[in-house]
Amino acid sequence: MAADLETIADDKPEGTKQELRLWLQMLSTTKLISQEIRRRLRSEFGATLPQFDLLAQLYREPDGLRLGELSKRTMVTNGNITGLVERLEADGLVRRETPGADRRVTVARLTDTGREAFARMALVHENWLCDMMKDIDSAMIRTLFAEMETLKKSVRNHLSEGEAGPADR
Repeated sequence: MAADLETIADDKPEGTKQELRLWLQMLSTTKLISQEIRRRLRSEFGATLPQFDLLAQLYREPDGLRLGELSKRTMVTNGNITGLVERLEADGLVRRETPGADRRVTVARLTDTGREAFARMALVHENWLCDMMKDIDSAMIRTLFAEMETLKKSVRNHLSEGEAGPADR
């Protein structure tokens, strides 16, 4: 059986390598959740996590988004965005448009079917997360939010110059 990522640093005495241990525990928890979400999306909706993420971005933007902007928001390469959009278009969930005379600009927009499908997926996705975290009471969730915000501020304060975009500050 493969070890959790945080076991890499577990052989150290208590109190040492705390930052590394915390990072590895956060990473392994995120990986567990992501793997389960990927499995459930594939099983229940025949969708991938990148497809879900792309639909989520378009759901928030009724006027659609340029493919380059979708690439930035989803952290997927331009080439892969094109493939994702083509697949979702073939499934009737997304429509590509070329606004104006500039044929180089392509905007992706959800179809009505895509909007309805994503709304269903998002509700089920939220329920999966609630289920995975149901052993954590609401007070602990509030505490984790506050502590994670403190951690995030610390990380932001120590980013390399030019590494954080405006949305990250």
